[in-house]
Amino acid sequence: MIRFFFLSIFLFISQLAVSQDIDALMDNEMEQETNYIAATFKSTRIINAHSVEQMKAKHLDFRISHRFGALNTGGYNFFGLDQSTIHLSLEYGLFDWLMVGIGRSNFQKTYDGFLKFKILRQSTGNKKMPITLSYLVSTELNTIDWSETDRENFFESRFAFVHQLLIARKFNRNFSLQLMPTVIHRNLVATALQFNDLPAMGIGLRYKLSNRIALTAEYFYGLHSFRTDAKHFDTIAVGIDIETGGHVFQIMLSNARAMRENGFIWGDSNGDFFNGDIHLGFNISRVFSFKKNKIPN
Repeated sequence: MIRFFFLSIFLFISQLAVSQDIDALMDNEMEQETNYIAATFKSTRIINAHSVEQMKAKHLDFRISHRFGALNTGGYNFFGLDQSTIHLSLEYGLFDWLMVGIGRSNFQKTYDGFLKFKILRQSTGNKKMPITLSYLVSTELNTIDWSETDRENFFESRFAFVHQLLIARKFNRNFSLQLMPTVIHRNLVATALQFNDLPAMGIGLRYKLSNRIALTAEYFYGLHSFRTDAKHFDTIAVGIDIETGGHVFQIMLSNARAMRENGFIWGDSNGDFFNGDIHLGFNISRVFSFKKNKIPN
């Protein structure tokens, strides 16, 4: 019995040692894999601004963005619901790291196009990367009638250009944060005292409330030393993302009526958020896939 007892202990210790070695090997193998972080944001937009999310290759996103009038216009305008600004766009993933988009808004009858490149992707394991980094470049064309027809107006004066870095990190399952250093160039500005370039810094966040609902917010600060018009207001927006199967529905409140960077970051159409110049709005995103499904043998 004594021999059997010691033999049992020996076998148990040996088995335990082997199990620990296997666990160590499995942990080491897992450490060699690269795990990429997914769903930093649920949509390619936070609210108004782009997020680091991209359309996958051969996926098309049809987006409808809508902003009503300001709440403080009162009951005569049904608190802004009688007024509307709309933007329609098609956005396509050429590759998983590159997407392209075109759109049109009735705000200043603007056409726009953009490219968004994914440069770095947040990951753990063998390849550790603390952030996701994307680069956005876009062009906007204002086609509204000239306000001063008695002077010589140039077609190139209608253009504005945007360069923006998107730097994001998903800290845990629920919370993501993004910084957005931005430079906007306008070929034509209102007065000779204004600069053609406006540097700005944006910050956006997402906090998941449930598997299908998330709270979002964003703020853009334009460097006021580059402005000469005191009527400019920085962009503030808060919203809710609702995932409903095939599409994402975003509803928000913002002091910006424009829905592209040259409009809402430059801010010459923005109101005073804290004085009731707040626009109710929504974004609807519907994604279509053009990838052919493989038929199993």
